[in-house]
Amino acid sequence: MNLPTPYALQILNLLAALLLLTTFAMLSQRRIVSLIHLFTLHGAILVATALVMAYVSGEVHLYYSAALTFALKVVLIPWILHKLIARLKIKSDIDALINIPSTMLIGIVLVIIAFNLALPIAQLSESIARGALGIALACILLSFMMMIARSKAVPQVIGFLAMENGLFFAATAATSGMPMIVELGIALDILIGLLILGVFMFQIREQFDNLDIHNLESLKED
Repeated sequence: MNLPTPYALQILNLLAALLLLTTFAMLSQRRIVSLIHLFTLHGAILVATALVMAYVSGEVHLYYSAALTFALKVVLIPWILHKLIARLKIKSDIDALINIPSTMLIGIVLVIIAFNLALPIAQLSESIARGALGIALACILLSFMMMIARSKAVPQVIGFLAMENGLFFAATAATSGMPMIVELGIALDILIGLLILGVFMFQIREQFDNLDIHNLESLKED
């Protein structure tokens, strides 16, 4: 294992803080195009984290993880999402079930809970970035909240993808990354899931002329 540079830990902490701030920005964002741009930034921060961890730990597979993350979450998935909203002709802002001030307050509470839950787990890790495990868990909880606080299908899909980003960051911070075969399997699952959700959204739009998932309640049997 390579000795960490004097600034490696500070850089990792900075990237973790940026990831948390970006997740908060996604949680409060009301424009779908801006939300996709923030998701792209989310992925870019993950790439930078994987590169720093690869340099510090000397784990070669983390360089492959960074390349896979860049191709998938910085290039391919944002491109698919932009094409999707163009095909669906989505121009309106995101409809939220909770107003922004309440969302931010709940988000702060979730961050406090995440740090308290992650503290005993982080003490068991030998990674230099184990202190960022609380931020990783906070990002997962905030992304999950973004999924349940939105009434439109596209922001919910982005919330799901951001939650997976949090899981990837947790694996990188606590265990220096997952085995490559696991990451490839997860990447394939994400792509398949995104395609299925894309078809699902087209069906909602075709049936109801909008992507409000509450329209699905009309399909319930009497």
